[in-house]
Amino acid sequence: MINETMSISKQLSMNDSGETGGHQAGMLIPKNGEILGFFPKLDSSRKNPRASMYFTDKYGKIWKMNFIYYNNRFFGGTRNEYRLTGMTAWFRESNLKAGDEIILTRSNNQLSIDYRRENAPVMQESITDGTKKTVLLIGGGWKVIDY
Repeated sequence: MINETMSISKQLSMNDSGETGGHQAGMLIPKNGEILGFFPKLDSSRKNPRASMYFTDKYGKIWKMNFIYYNNRFFGGTRNEYRLTGMTAWFRESNLKAGDEIILTRSNNQLSIDYRRENAPVMQESITDGTKKTVLLIGGGWKVIDY
């Protein structure tokens, strides 16, 4: 059997980590083929198909998360997006903040989850219409990690 390992990562935004206080339906997963290829295939002919995923952290604790394709746009609604949900408890237990990076790995169909502490989110001062504002720079995003 060939050991097939794939890892993806995402630098957390303040919205991902819950620091904005807004309700979050889960982290948005881009429709990029490489990133989407990490996740199980879902039947798009069904409304809002989902798959449970069980990730093991570095302490051996198992975390259930859900990969969902919110496709109700094709069933009379408005959404057409992939999300990974059920992450809030892991974020809190790991004390993750914006700027930290999550790392998801699949190796021989075993899933693991980890994180790397990063710098605080980048803030920049901006002047718009003569008004000085502090703006959070959104960056990072998902990426495939090459070994």
